[in-house]
Amino acid sequence: MPNPPNFDLAGRRALVTGASRGIGRALAEALAGAGASVAVTARSEAAVAETIASISATGGTAHAFALDVTDVAQCRAVIDAAADRLGGLDILVNNAGTEEVRASLDVEETLWDKILDTNLKGAFFCAQAAARRMRDAGRPGVILNLCSLTSEVGIPTAVPYGSSKSGLLGMTRALAAEWAPLGIRVNAIIPGYIRTAMTDAFFADPEWQSTMLAKIPLGRFGALDDLKGIAIFLASDASAYITGQAFTVDGGYLASV
Repeated sequence: MPNPPNFDLAGRRALVTGASRGIGRALAEALAGAGASVAVTARSEAAVAETIASISATGGTAHAFALDVTDVAQCRAVIDAAADRLGGLDILVNNAGTEEVRASLDVEETLWDKILDTNLKGAFFCAQAAARRMRDAGRPGVILNLCSLTSEVGIPTAVPYGSSKSGLLGMTRALAAEWAPLGIRVNAIIPGYIRTAMTDAFFADPEWQSTMLAKIPLGRFGALDDLKGIAIFLASDASAYITGQAFTVDGGYLASV
């Protein structure tokens, strides 16, 4: 009999950015639940207190770090500090992100820079710092980037965000090709329409909800739990031969557009 897929993350060390709420918190809890020791970041340590408490309550190990991903020096320092605290780093989840809905003709340079610096620049320099630790340790590593439906389709009033997430998808593929010889796999998760603080502006519109729901073949919006399985799969040895790929978790939306 062939060996079954190994989804166990026991002994793995993970860092999740933007883990105070929503997708970041859900993925941190999922990795911890699969056995990983987890470092979680947000702009302040206090912001991730609930995430730490949730993981600890189920017997997991979690540590809090303050991180503003737009600060490159801070990215490097916090990645190193977290790796030292955890005894190494095997998994990075680039989840920190920001969005502001605005008509393209009204986008100012400050907004453009805020979104691109957070969603793309920050993700790159966190990945770079993590990859250096993984390379120096001589252990296989995994980097997961949280992309978006805007990585694949154009959405009005979301041009800076879509540009950042399209860039993140391109970065995922390029880093996967470059870092494969180091034993570092890089993949992306593309969530569909899941209600979080970032998507509340859309969900607050009943007409938008009705129109969008009609476009989703599975007939429902996504839940945070829908993202946990794919994250565990991509972080584990069960996906050891997968890199440079983007996995869409959207109820069939993109397949039917």
